[in-house]
Amino acid sequence: MKPGIHPKYEEIEVRCACGNTFTTRSTKSELHLEICNQCHPFFTGRQKLIDTEGRVERFVKRFGAQSAEGRKAAAKATKAAKASKSKKDQASA
Repeated sequence: MKPGIHPKYEEIEVRCACGNTFTTRSTKSELHLEICNQCHPFFTGRQKLIDTEGRVERFVKRFGAQSAEGRKAAAKATKAAKASKSKKDQASA
């Protein structure tokens, strides 16, 4: 190995958003995590919705919380409205 080109590999303390801390080794001086093994749903068995910057609310606001049946009903309503509009256009012509 060439001397002087490798970063320092030192022991650091890792902090999670849930408050958990642990020690590991890394080339970075500090690590801040959003989720760790103490708060991750896979390891805890609890479902926890992780919403980064309001993305879920923005999606629901934009597209609405629709089920498959709701989308099918909306599509049928749109199709029926287009059909009735085309019939009116043909009758007036």
